[in-house]
Amino acid sequence: MTVASTPSSVPTSPADSRRWATLAIVCLAQLMIVLDVTIVNVALPLIQQDLHFSQGNLTWVVNAFLVTFGSLLLLTGRIGDLVGRKRVFLAGIVTFTVASLLCGVAPTQEALVGARFLQGIGAAAQASVILAIIVTEFPEVVERARAMSVYVFVSVAGGSIGLLAGGLLTEALSWHWVFFVNLPIGIATYALGHKLIRADRGLGLGHGVDWLGSFLVTASLMSAIYAIVEATSHGWTSLEVLGFGGLAAALMAAFLALEARIENPIMPLRILRLRGLVNASLVRGLLVTGMYSTFFLGTLYLEHVRHYTALQTGAAFLPWTLTVAVLAQGITARLVERFGPLSVITSGMASAIAGLLLFATVGPDTAFFPTIFLACFAIGLGIGSAFMPLLTLAMADVPAEDAGLGSGITTLSQQIGGALGLAVLSTIAANHTKALAADHGATSALIGGYQLAFIAGAAVIAIGIVLAFALLRPRDPRLELQLAQGSAEDGGPRAHANFKIEEQAA
Repeated sequence: MTVASTPSSVPTSPADSRRWATLAIVCLAQLMIVLDVTIVNVALPLIQQDLHFSQGNLTWVVNAFLVTFGSLLLLTGRIGDLVGRKRVFLAGIVTFTVASLLCGVAPTQEALVGARFLQGIGAAAQASVILAIIVTEFPEVVERARAMSVYVFVSVAGGSIGLLAGGLLTEALSWHWVFFVNLPIGIATYALGHKLIRADRGLGLGHGVDWLGSFLVTASLMSAIYAIVEATSHGWTSLEVLGFGGLAAALMAAFLALEARIENPIMPLRILRLRGLVNASLVRGLLVTGMYSTFFLGTLYLEHVRHYTALQTGAAFLPWTLTVAVLAQGITARLVERFGPLSVITSGMASAIAGLLLFATVGPDTAFFPTIFLACFAIGLGIGSAFMPLLTLAMADVPAEDAGLGSGITTLSQQIGGALGLAVLSTIAANHTKALAADHGATSALIGGYQLAFIAGAAVIAIGIVLAFALLRPRDPRLELQLAQGSAEDGGPRAHANFKIEEQAA
């Protein structure tokens, strides 16, 4: 049995050094995406003032990115399987970086929104293959767990860093710099990725590309995400939301019917028979739905009720970030090895629920310590514990030739969960605030709306715990290690797939 290396033991062989350098590069790309999502929110008031956005049109500075990002994840992930993940990753970096430049110099509303659409395309290309690159570079369970922990830390920490950086840049310079900051990161990531990420040929395009299927799945996801993001403005029962929701369902049905009968589908339906991928992605999506209520509504509470600055708000979430950072040092991986993934996942989700319920007790004069501090700590403990084993379970049984598609599905579950959670919980908060406004003061009504949304987020995560017990079959951690490490010895499908990819790369 392979012995896990400790965080202090630095790989010394060239192959190990290259793998960990690859992890650092793809995590840098992930950080750029997460930073962008948060940092732009901080700059919205200045963008609105400078480019004369209406309140309704201003939402498209955020939504334009979300629509293209979420709708293209499956397509770009599968293209990575076909033409090579390194190529797709680097193309995404270039697109995202160029689009960031265009955002920063945008002279009009239309130019900025168009550049944000382009930025979402680049983000989808790079994000859709990141997990695929990680799982192919780290085939052993213990090292993969360490790598996933680093990825989770970057994904979670980027939010707090974005709030801090957004406040600094907008106060010291201007809103243009929330986009310009991506340029040096993008250039460095491309240069290092081009040099150090292992080249892979992919499965090839020799049998043709399922262009119709690509169009159907992209149009379906785009319609669904558009319906979700517009629900906050128009209401869930509006003709626009119901129309685009129905269109999304019809297009997805047509897509699945097409994929079942053609020889070379863009999404082989065998991927949906991987229980680990589908079930873990579902549970993770519910966890993200609840988590987003904290990050976005918690930010609104701190800024609108407690009157924190952007810098103070970013600092308030540091207990969350630092807790995830500590767990990423191998603690979560050791807990999974000792107690099994299901126990760690459900315990982490229970901790996140506790944090949300603490947030639901906040009032107009609630001090940072102990209530807000403990709430952020509990949520950080939950996210840091649950995210890594959920990602590992999702990707564990995905064959190497489908790793890009599996990565896209996993990332898509987070994006859909986040967008849906933000739309639903924001609507709950807004509607409850309106209901309370007649009998309470404005501040009390606002707090009441936030509190109900936090409780709803906790309820969603509780549903996720029930589904985790029902869908994520527990395994003895030692058996898990033996199965994974033995796959290369018994000639299992993953061993053949890994050999095929490595042979093509050679």
